[in-house]
Amino acid sequence: MSRIAVVAVASALTLMTAVPALAQDSENVLTISSEQTTTFVRNFNPFGQTSARYTTLDFMYEPLVVFNRLNGNEPHFRLAESFELADDLKSITFTLRDGLTWSDGEPLTADDVVFTYDYIKQFPALDFISVSEQLASVEKVDDRTVRFNLNEANSLIANTIVGMPIVPQHVWADIEDPVTFANENPVGSGPMTEITRFTPQVYEQCANPHYWDADNLDVDCLRMPQLADNPQVLAALADGTLDWATSFIPDIDNTFVSKDPEHHKYWFTPSSLVSFQISMITPDENNRKAFNDVDFRRALSMLIDRQTIVDIAGYGYPLVNEDPAILGELYKSFANPAVEEEYGQYGRFDFEAGTALLDEAGYVDADGDGFRDNPDGSPIAIDIMVPNGWTDWIDAVQISMESLTEAGLNVKMSTPEAAVWTSGLISGEYSMTLNALASAANPYFPYIRSFNPNDFGKSRFTAPHWENDEVMELLGEYTQIKDPAEASAVLDQIQMIVAEAMPIIPVYNSPSFYQYNTSRFTGWADAENPKFSPVVSNANPARLLQLLDLEPVAE
Repeated sequence: MSRIAVVAVASALTLMTAVPALAQDSENVLTISSEQTTTFVRNFNPFGQTSARYTTLDFMYEPLVVFNRLNGNEPHFRLAESFELADDLKSITFTLRDGLTWSDGEPLTADDVVFTYDYIKQFPALDFISVSEQLASVEKVDDRTVRFNLNEANSLIANTIVGMPIVPQHVWADIEDPVTFANENPVGSGPMTEITRFTPQVYEQCANPHYWDADNLDVDCLRMPQLADNPQVLAALADGTLDWATSFIPDIDNTFVSKDPEHHKYWFTPSSLVSFQISMITPDENNRKAFNDVDFRRALSMLIDRQTIVDIAGYGYPLVNEDPAILGELYKSFANPAVEEEYGQYGRFDFEAGTALLDEAGYVDADGDGFRDNPDGSPIAIDIMVPNGWTDWIDAVQISMESLTEAGLNVKMSTPEAAVWTSGLISGEYSMTLNALASAANPYFPYIRSFNPNDFGKSRFTAPHWENDEVMELLGEYTQIKDPAEASAVLDQIQMIVAEAMPIIPVYNSPSFYQYNTSRFTGWADAENPKFSPVVSNANPARLLQLLDLEPVAE
């Protein structure tokens, strides 16, 4: 049976009946699942974060640049062929490729870029990455060159700027309400712009007839079946319907891989950091004494059995994070090797060393009640708070409580509603918790989100309320440096300070789910060839690079 026949038969399970001519005539149809929904609504507004189809960004509207998070933020130039930061870091200039066109054949020029950024300033609701507030102005230098003038020097501004989709002026200038505009018949710049079929149960998105990089595109069409939940995605993966998906799959080796071990594959790349955090300003005075002692924090870290948490609470999917500087596998290309040499032991589970450190630091049972106390004899009683219903985190806490209790610490768990939990983290009125921090392109972002005093009382991501003036000074310096070697040296210093103080106890990085089928296409990124993140989620611009690397399997 041919590839197209296999896809067509399997897709019948999701109500795929008559296939439109373009997809039908093509052998190279890639079936994907990037979103789970009960019905598809025809909306390809690239500014719509809640309403647009997940194949709109990247595939339909190509970025200026894709930054490779798995390779030190390396730029892969797309619509832009280069960018240059000014020496004073107060402006950045992008040069577009020569001869770009929109999918309707109209030229794509610097006018479209300037229009887009003026447009989001005119309609602030479109600015889903909050870039306008960082820009003083955007000006056309020539037909291929655009200069972004910044309000403040910022060496990392390119990462933010490229997150905004560029739209055609000749289409969007006439839209009265771009916020609600459904953009049902899009004119785009990316590889897949043509909607050849759209129903509530399936839609097909085919090749841009004017794509600038068509020589590298071997997929003719994307086919998106409507799948409502993880079990439906699993069923489609298991029976070979899907080529590319992102979904939580329980017991994936048995439920997916075993159905066709030669072709059914997966690779989990690191994503958001999950860590134990303790409040440096907790209202409990006795706990506050312990929490502000680095030896106590280090001992807590050494008493956390990360691998067991990953294996049981996380089904083996997360990646253990033992980096006392909190970066871990996700940011390994930025890692300072001196951190592991000097402080690495504090990030690893070592029950005997952890209990010995508590003893050495004076945390012993002073009153004979079976629990360790502060060196001054005051009791320590830790309430580990996680939201009700977050079963994987509840399991993780229960696993941790076993070793903490065995070590002589008085710990319990509470499970308030998520809103109460969030409020406690924001105010610092909690004892200990698990918290998550989203992944980013550069370690600057997790550090500034975690330790910026300006965000204390505003964000749950600053829950420890740990202050360090030197870290903040270095983070400010980091954004003012153009030379990569100088910036790396500053980041190395930040990592050493954080690792020495250990204000956050990393546990694991949640996985980005990625499943794929090699029976119809080759060229997939995997653990042996981690060329970029291949996750098909709309939060991952590098999925465009994966699409362009795919080649059909020869008959």
